[in-house]
Amino acid sequence: MEIKFFIPMIPPTVTHQEHKVSTKNGRVVFYDPPELKAAKQKLEAHLGKYVPEIEYTGPVRLLVKWCFPIKGNHINGEWKSSKPDTDNLQKMLKDVMTKLHYWKDDALVVSEIIEKFWADVPGIYIYVEEVE
Repeated sequence: MEIKFFIPMIPPTVTHQEHKVSTKNGRVVFYDPPELKAAKQKLEAHLGKYVPEIEYTGPVRLLVKWCFPIKGNHINGEWKSSKPDTDNLQKMLKDVMTKLHYWKDDALVVSEIIEKFWADVPGIYIYVEEVE
């Protein structure tokens, strides 16, 4: 089974790394600041349209191309070598995909290809396939 789709949106620039920590009644509390919460909700709304009918239960390969709107002197298709880091973007994406039941657990993702580009058409291209 494989799924592939393109989400036409400006990719979030806030990432999972922006979790906040505070103390409440002497206990440590982790929370998402409003910008991170909004980014997760936006991803969830877009990804919800493409949830597979059957949740993946075995190993999968995940290919993601993050296409950011062109700024400055960059050109379409040029690698985006500035922040946010791919691993931080990917963590938030996989957490949302797990919440939506793309798979039982994101530990099932055994192979990943993550790329960032400057693009005329911003969005996120996602391809998921079972591997043996």
